[in-house]
Amino acid sequence: MDMPQATADSAFWISIAIILFLLILSGFFSGSETALTAASRGKLRTQADKGSVGAERALKITEDNERLIGSVLLGNNLVNILATSLATALFTRLFGESGVALATLVMTLLVLIFAEVLPKTYAITNAERAAASVSGPISVVVWVFAPMVSIVRLLVRTLLRLMGVAVDPDSNILAVREEIAGALQLGHSEGVVEKEDRDRILGALDLRERTVEEIMLHRSGIEMVNGADAPADILEQCLRSAHTRLPVYRDDHENIIGVIHAKDLLRAMYKLIGGADGDASALKGFDVSKVAMEPYFVPETSTLDEQMRQFLHRRTHFALVVDEYGTLQGLITLEDILEEIVGEITDEFDPQAEHAIGTDAEGQFLVDGAMTIRDLNRASEWNLPDDEANTVAGLVIHEAQMIPTRGQVFLFHGFRFEVLAREGNRITKLKIRPL
Repeated sequence: MDMPQATADSAFWISIAIILFLLILSGFFSGSETALTAASRGKLRTQADKGSVGAERALKITEDNERLIGSVLLGNNLVNILATSLATALFTRLFGESGVALATLVMTLLVLIFAEVLPKTYAITNAERAAASVSGPISVVVWVFAPMVSIVRLLVRTLLRLMGVAVDPDSNILAVREEIAGALQLGHSEGVVEKEDRDRILGALDLRERTVEEIMLHRSGIEMVNGADAPADILEQCLRSAHTRLPVYRDDHENIIGVIHAKDLLRAMYKLIGGADGDASALKGFDVSKVAMEPYFVPETSTLDEQMRQFLHRRTHFALVVDEYGTLQGLITLEDILEEIVGEITDEFDPQAEHAIGTDAEGQFLVDGAMTIRDLNRASEWNLPDDEANTVAGLVIHEAQMIPTRGQVFLFHGFRFEVLAREGNRITKLKIRPL
């Protein structure tokens, strides 16, 4: 009589031990899944570069998320089902028919607390550390379950195809750029990331998406030197100019023969007159084309990222922009590209508050028509579209499908636009307020 009782007692405690062990395994699988999917690959790469073997393994196994999640879920479901089956058998033996309901209640609470919420909460809180720690055992699990997961994956894809759903295993749900942009926007809305920091990083990310024509100085605003002018007039113009580099044309503004740098011009003239005690009349024979640098032309469709690389490669900061027909459209400098990242760069020679946003007594915004939509959005936290136009005036003309007159008012994109000033066919001043 004692022997069966001892056997029953030993079987009871063995079953309890197995169930607890299976619950620990279930928690391990649940936490591992959360840690490996929530861990930042960027942070893992940083740790791996510092010599972390676990981070390196975590990066490797997360390259195929479908196989990883399939293996972890398979292991998790196996241990959960086995633990529940053992608990049901144990409680049925102890409490009879009511043991099924009792086993369901107890196992639900145990699995929920100790196998789901607790490990996943820890994994989310310490995602990178947890991912590096579990990467070793999970690598073995993935290897062991690989054949079964492959069969399951093939079955799932077949069913999805029958349902008309195309599955691309190599596609990313979010591109890296979109992930970074989303994280920055979220951080800014929560007050963690400053607006200036967000704008700089997003500006750098956008260089590959934006073209030269979007930020170039239009040809109507280019200051040029007439190569046929008298040397004294050229010198005076260069001294008055706020720019150190000026395009040189001859006969026609489209006929650019070079680019003159103020420092090269002064050196050449100083040398020609023979130094401080020289004769200034020697400047009459000065030819500016011999001092001008060869002009550098770029297509208006070049991306800002590629153009910046070309500037650095050629060791120059100035380029003239032409369209597909070779017609001059504007100019761009390295400073223009850098301003897309760091914001407006000004010095003592720049016009003060160029394209600045002012306000009237009613709090409405007074904007220069030539201000780019991107700059306006960055300064005011708006989201005006810049797909069809680069400047605010261009946006108004595009939406109005006409050249507005002074005093006309338009409502679109959730804003009220009033034309305050116009010169010829160009809108020079606008009043804007959100509706």
